[in-house]
Amino acid sequence: MSFRAFAASFVAVAFILGYNGSAQAAPPTSVSAQAAVVMEQGSRRVLFEKNAHQKLAMASTTKIMTALVALERGNLEDRVKVGRNAAGVEGSSIYLKADEVLSLEGLLYGLMLQSGNDAAVAIAEHIGGSVEGFVKLMNERAEELGASDTNFASVNGLDRPGHHTSAYDLALITAAAMDNTDFRRIVASKLVAIEGNGVENARFIKNKNKLLWSFDGANGVKTGYTRGAGRCFVGAAERSGMQLIAVVLNCGPMFEEAAMLMEQAFARYQMVPVVMQNLAYGTVKTVDGQVGEVAYGAAQRLLLPLDEQEQQRVVMNIRLWEPVEAPVAQGQAVGEAVVFLDGRELAVMPLVALQSDGQRTFQWFANKVIEGLLWRKNGEESGFKSIWPSAG
Repeated sequence: MSFRAFAASFVAVAFILGYNGSAQAAPPTSVSAQAAVVMEQGSRRVLFEKNAHQKLAMASTTKIMTALVALERGNLEDRVKVGRNAAGVEGSSIYLKADEVLSLEGLLYGLMLQSGNDAAVAIAEHIGGSVEGFVKLMNERAEELGASDTNFASVNGLDRPGHHTSAYDLALITAAAMDNTDFRRIVASKLVAIEGNGVENARFIKNKNKLLWSFDGANGVKTGYTRGAGRCFVGAAERSGMQLIAVVLNCGPMFEEAAMLMEQAFARYQMVPVVMQNLAYGTVKTVDGQVGEVAYGAAQRLLLPLDEQEQQRVVMNIRLWEPVEAPVAQGQAVGEAVVFLDGRELAVMPLVALQSDGQRTFQWFANKVIEGLLWRKNGEESGFKSIWPSAG
């Protein structure tokens, strides 16, 4: 792969931060959950963890990935015909009937608010052709996200052999889902009406997430329960520009502990600008460039959740890929800013050229020679400088 191709691909993924989620998380406090994680959504930084990578069943929090794959591969206006496999699925349901037709959006509301196991199967068969085909898509997406503790064997979270995740992976999956504006809108909804059976009365669906009514800033995400998994919950809330995700697995007081963990994180951390957008940090040399250097900076601002003490210990190192071969386009990756906290890598941001620099072509040299001759003709010899490379 050429440097330019590598740079382009790096820019596309570099905003997925390099933090591994465990090195700087607060130590466990008194929580009864078998596993728990609090993650800041934008940076993916873990602010609290307990048994973060323990592989556990996750009940209906599975449906976070079901919804994410459906939103990425389907269309909200799709008309979905309910198959016989979906009608009458055990557990929580929105009471779908075989052959009735609903929009994909309506099914997603039923999936995420009412935890409809039947809706999950209907969605899976529509998007993946079969439940098995959709499960494959779920596992592929988990692998893309780096959710290495996760394996899906179900689309709705009913207990199945080999169906497991970890608190960290589930937070990572939820963070990706919360990047989707339709997902955020759906899981933040308290009460909606969707289509009923045929043209009859609409289904009125109330969100099972109690925090939407009781916790300041709450905006998601999903409850779950099976005998094998216990009570599971993924909560989310946003305050002062900080979006938190709290995961508690096998936790009796799931709402209370998720709320407590997020409340503690909001009290301790705040979003701090660590890398500024379009601020010139310096210049990088160019090879065969008409100017010979370009200013560089970050194309986007980087905000990280930091407590007061951490803010004094953050260090940013700049790595430049210089010299950069001309031509250099504005916005082209020329390096990276690596943020460290107490010597551990916390985040990586691409650095890009803030201006362009064209290549020294034969025509460019010819134009410069003509300019020089014109200067000399007009008696401006002192302004003429050689643009030819020196022999030494």
